[in-house]
Parts: sequence; structure tokens; C-alpha cells
Amino acid sequence: MTMLDKIGQERQRISERLMRVDAERTKLRDQLNEVEIAERALRRFGGKAGATGERGRGRPARTAPTAGEKRRARVGQQTPNLSLRDASLKAVQAHAKGASANEVLDYLSREFGLTVRPNHLGSALQGHRRAGRLENRNQRWYLPPSA
Repeated sequence: MTMLDKIGQERQRISERLMRVDAERTKLRDQLNEVEIAERALRRFGGKAGATGERGRGRPARTAPTAGEKRRARVGQQTPNLSLRDASLKAVQAHAKGASANEVLDYLSREFGLTVRPNHLGSALQGHRRAGRLENRNQRWYLPPSA
């Protein structure tokens, strides 16, 4: 076998391995998103009993972050402090020449780490439109001229 054939085979092997790694990364990212959604749901619905002080008296205060919090901090994803409505308004403001709904979705996931269902984004954008903070022309969202 010539040296070029060996190089070609090695290149093929590496590209196949990269594809497997990318698929695994996508799968793990989806699983992490599902876990984070479950954590938010538990915090929202399961955290009420501990907040009253009746059941959690015997627990010591948490000082060290858990493994999940360390992983999130290392990846750079934090739970957003911004509501979907505020984040969608900021996404439209970031696009000077107007933004389509898909561009807003991409911006929200890229900048704020939000995974948003399209109907929820539509509700947020329509709420801004009804309040006069956004305009919809040719299926693109714009800030009104007075803003």
C-alpha cells in the first residue's frame, strides 16, 4: 500500500470517528437539556414544601455546589435571569434590519441558552406587538420607528 492510501484511510477513519463524537455530543446535550428542564420543574413544583420551613428544618445549609452545578458552570450555561418576553425583545433589538422568528429562536438559544417552543415565542412576540413594542412586516419583526 502506498503512503497516500494509508493517509486516505486514516483520514476516513478520523472523519468517521468525528461524526460519532458529534452524534454523541448532540445526544448528551439533549439529555442535559431534559435534566435541566426536570430540575426547573422540580424547583417550581417540589420546592414549595421546603420554603415554608415545616419539613426542611433538620437539613444543613448547602455550601458546596452539586456536581450538576459544577458542570453547568464549566460549560458556561446558566439559568437565564431574563423572561422569555424580555429575551425575545432583546433578540429583535439585536437585529437592526428586522428578524424572522427563526432568527429570534437561534439568537435566544445562542445568547441566552434558552430552548423555546415556537408557539411560546409567538405568544411573546405577539404580546410585544399588541403592546406596541414590536411591529411585524413581511414576516419579520422590527422595533417601531419611535423606539
